[in-house]
Amino acid sequence: MSSQKRITKELGELTTSPPAGITVALADEANLFQWKVTMEGPAGSPYAGHLFNLSLTLPPNYPFKPPTVTFTTKIYHPNISNDSPPNSGTMCLGMLRESDWKPSTKIVAVLEFARQLLKEPNPDDAVEGKIADQYRSDYAAYEKEAREWVKRYATAKK
Repeated sequence: MSSQKRITKELGELTTSPPAGITVALADEANLFQWKVTMEGPAGSPYAGHLFNLSLTLPPNYPFKPPTVTFTTKIYHPNISNDSPPNSGTMCLGMLRESDWKPSTKIVAVLEFARQLLKEPNPDDAVEGKIADQYRSDYAAYEKEAREWVKRYATAKK
């Protein structure tokens, strides 16, 4: 199956029956390899009740190389970079590392895993060390700061 066929099939599945709290669309109708994703902050997390935008870029040799998933909405989270561009919003997801990527992995699994990470951060695999330390040592302060960033940068769910 060609890259484009597989991407078209996965995009079709994601738009007709999207996973809970996630919507997907092409960022540009003319480009099958660039998607925009809207993710709802999961209940029980400091991100609940708000929407976050992500960019998903598929390499030309997908599924043999992993997609790149980036938060375009700023977020306070130990596993998501808040550096200045071009690294802002990059996620630390083990499954997206080239060494760990499996061609059988579907984009829906990547997106569900990303959303789960909002609910259950992994401070042991952090890109933001200070946030991970705060998450471990003072969860209340982490949660307060995360909620402030949510109010400042995310879109309230209607």
